[in-house]
Amino acid sequence: MADSNTTDFTNPSIFILLGIPGLEAAHGWISIPFCVLYIITILENITILYIVKKEPSLHEPMYYFLCMLAVTDLFLCTSIVPKTLSIFWFNSREIDFGSCFTQLYLIHCFLVIESGIFVAMAFDRYVAICNPLRHSSILTNSIMAKICVAVVLRGFMLILPIPIMGSRWPYCRSNIIPHSYCKHFSVVSLACADFRPSSYYSVSMVILVPSVDGFFIAVSYTQILRAIFRLPTKDARLKAFGTCGSHLCALSALYIPDLFVSLMQRIGSYVPLPVLSLMANVYLLVPPLLHPIIYGVRTKQIRDRVLWLVTRKRA
Repeated sequence: MADSNTTDFTNPSIFILLGIPGLEAAHGWISIPFCVLYIITILENITILYIVKKEPSLHEPMYYFLCMLAVTDLFLCTSIVPKTLSIFWFNSREIDFGSCFTQLYLIHCFLVIESGIFVAMAFDRYVAICNPLRHSSILTNSIMAKICVAVVLRGFMLILPIPIMGSRWPYCRSNIIPHSYCKHFSVVSLACADFRPSSYYSVSMVILVPSVDGFFIAVSYTQILRAIFRLPTKDARLKAFGTCGSHLCALSALYIPDLFVSLMQRIGSYVPLPVLSLMANVYLLVPPLLHPIIYGVRTKQIRDRVLWLVTRKRA
């Protein structure tokens, strides 16, 4: 093992994931909150899916998009946490070449899909508030299906060039990745080739996807706010704000941790590697954990259904 970490080679069959470098002795303790957060995230998102399915009043486009978000969150955290826990618990640091690029692809793909879901949610809120009488005729089941397919295909296609380019290069410097999962720059920086095309493309996606999606979301909410302020009564305005509050909180849960970690990486030379590695894990786990809580707290039908399930089990 030690020889393979330092000897020059071409196209290694495996990469070595270090977990949280510098905190190897504490991996057992670090695994406890990771495992607890993962279990809670799984239970929360499955509960959202169950409640939306069982509650007829939630069979609306907004909650179908919420189910799509829950499924995406489940896939996102599951693509990371099981391997991370195997490193922490069993010191299983090896990941084969193909699996590494598959994991890298899935992580970025699900993040782009999540961003697209929020654009779809913003469009739904725009139609519901600005054209309430036409909401059901505009967002038909056929249109909903097309939107969902478009969001998923966009994620798959935009991220596909990243693993294709990266997997074709020779790797002869090292096979050690200082994270618990295959982080894009940490992987491609090991290549003995000019990896700038992949780096430029990845950076462009990091900038363009949130910028374009943020633009459409901002346009939607500008129109929504104009419609809300034209409502005749304060109660009507507060109710309209309430229907958008969950979406805005969920957007904050996705983009704020991403922005924070991006800033941390830009000043990486001033931040200890264990902190960077730990934050790289945490920021991917925070949104899937918070999204069900946000919608559960702010959506009366979901909140009442959860309370009913809890009280029924206690009885």
